[in-house]
Amino acid sequence: MNRRLLLSAGVAVAATVAGGYTLLGRKPAAPAATAEAGDPVAALMQLQLPDLGGASHSLSGWKGQPIVVNFWATWCAPCVREMPELDALQKKYPQVRFVGIGVDSAANMQKFVEKVQVSYPLWVIGAGAIDTLRKLGNPSGGLPFTIVFNADGGINRKILGEIQPDDLERTLSGLKA
Repeated sequence: MNRRLLLSAGVAVAATVAGGYTLLGRKPAAPAATAEAGDPVAALMQLQLPDLGGASHSLSGWKGQPIVVNFWATWCAPCVREMPELDALQKKYPQVRFVGIGVDSAANMQKFVEKVQVSYPLWVIGAGAIDTLRKLGNPSGGLPFTIVFNADGGINRKILGEIQPDDLERTLSGLKA
């Protein structure tokens, strides 16, 4: 019994050492030439995302306008609860562009909008977006996550969790188009 344990431990140590040497021998990856490497906001602005019809869009198309970006998912109860409130705010503040970016599949989102419709566009980023959320200042990668951008592209505010409509309205009323 002790011999097996000792042999297993020896194999584990050897595998760990071999893995370490393999990692040390690798050349570091070349730095990304995109804005994503240094500026996650610039990367988000340039990111091409499909809408539910498959057409590609980016936030950079709304340059010079205030934007509310809401990261959400169909399976996220607080996300679903806040959508009608976001829709009402979008209608009240037409000079502010709203977009819901789904951390979900296009198929799930398509089924969802058959039941719950919103007047602002919905784009798909997919379930692999948690790293993007973390880079944007959401360390837990939780949903919903809302970012309010000023017209100059700077972040005005980040809201992790369900929005409070009156609170978000105060922010929106202070935005300049």
